[in-house]
Amino acid sequence: MSSEPPPSASPSAAADQLAADLSASATLSKKQQKKDARKAEKAEKAAQRQQQQQTAAAAEEDPFAANYGDVPVGDVQSKAVSGRSWTKVGDLDEGAAGRAVLVRGAAQAIRPVSKKMAFVVLRQSMSTVQCVLVASTDACVSTQMVKFATALSKESIVDIEGVVSLPKEPLKATTQQVEIQVRKIYCINRATPTLPINLEDAARSEAEFEKAEQAGEKLVRVGQDTRLNYRAIDLRTPSNQAVFRIQCQVENKFREYLLSKDFVGIHTPKLIAGSSEGGAAVFKLLYNGQPACLAQSPQLYKQMAICGGFKCVFEVCDIIDGLFVSIFKHLTTNCKKELETLNGQYPFEPLKYLEKTLKLTYEEGIQMLKEAGTEIEPMGDLNTEAEKKLGRLVREKYGTDVFILYCYPLAVRPFYTMPCYDNPAYSNSFDVFIRDCG
Repeated sequence: MSSEPPPSASPSAAADQLAADLSASATLSKKQQKKDARKAEKAEKAAQRQQQQQTAAAAEEDPFAANYGDVPVGDVQSKAVSGRSWTKVGDLDEGAAGRAVLVRGAAQAIRPVSKKMAFVVLRQSMSTVQCVLVASTDACVSTQMVKFATALSKESIVDIEGVVSLPKEPLKATTQQVEIQVRKIYCINRATPTLPINLEDAARSEAEFEKAEQAGEKLVRVGQDTRLNYRAIDLRTPSNQAVFRIQCQVENKFREYLLSKDFVGIHTPKLIAGSSEGGAAVFKLLYNGQPACLAQSPQLYKQMAICGGFKCVFEVCDIIDGLFVSIFKHLTTNCKKELETLNGQYPFEPLKYLEKTLKLTYEEGIQMLKEAGTEIEPMGDLNTEAEKKLGRLVREKYGTDVFILYCYPLAVRPFYTMPCYDNPAYSNSFDVFIRDCG
């Protein structure tokens, strides 16, 4: 037997051996990964089967399982006239007590009381109603149904069937002073659990923020960018709902009044080749490669319509006095609820106006400003600050927020404005001012 040590492996042989070991390790690793992935997939399928079995078992155990649940999209789609009779939340009053109703709305608030009782506040437009779930055999409501309701996310759209009842004490958190004793509840569309806007935050007034700061509490303030980015949610706040309804009433009354005076409603171009009035507030854009602007005023087209044979079109000075007074009265009578809602978040003083709208010449307005210490070029135009100050002076002197300033200097008005017959330096033009805004 030789006593010499065995020859050492060459560097290249050692490298080949290392590469082979690494390759085998990598192969094993890939196989292990596939094996683990198959195990995970099997575990997930097993969990799904278990959940389905539990759901089925719960349905078997719950005799009222058909009275609640998520409605599949296919069942929501319109296929035929259902024949179901829906009730508006805003119509629910004491006279509806004892009547069975079917309503649809957004789950604005969900408050569990116990395993057997919960409250859901349902909102439809500006109206809200409190819905009560109490587990009992007589009401066909199970504890599972109560659990389903409390698990709903805010702003989910739900259908509720129940019986209207009168609460023992006045309700402060809802517009309707009745309750619905829930018999069935179905989720039509489940909202994302975490919404980008909390409606409670978006609906707060400045007074609430100030009160919280004094108490050392910090409330979430929803910024304008967030409101605009999620406008569809922000529009659900009571104040925004009120704004659009008041706007609708203004438009309706405006048309109603003018049509009664034989006016013709016209639709003027909104996209034109150049600016309709001077100034920097011109929105410019390209339209099919050509420069264009959004129209700033329809006045030129109204003049053209009159020249085209129309006796009068919307907005003529002779009737503007009666028009505005008519609109103000209409809003006070028909939008009381909406105005109160707006005043709750954005406090304002009631508008002051005269039965016969105050009319001042431009010279009279300039004189009032001059007497108050504000110098204005006699033949120049009023800037925004001067207009606001004049509005305050008119309110103090005449007790009105609404007035008409007419006979402006011709040089500061558009080219189509007619000169005054008795002084061509002035024009037959006017501006209507409502609370410092012209």
